Amino acid sequence: MKTFEYNILSFPMTRKTILSDMQASLNEKGADGWEVVSISTSEFANIGHTVFLKRETTTIGATE
Repeated sequence: MKTFEYNILSFPMTRKTILSDMQASLNEKGADGWEVVSISTSEFANIGHTVFLKRETTTIGATE
């Protein structure tokens, strides 16, 4: 049985936020096995972008 773990990243919406910085951060996570599941963007109150990630965990004794 496959199992997963999840991670949430926040990228505040500021003038200093650069998409290339966001891309670099996501590429680092991807190199560690994380996969983007969803991205939520909100311009309300300058919240910014929230990225939801998952990766498969290694479960000892798991059978498929």
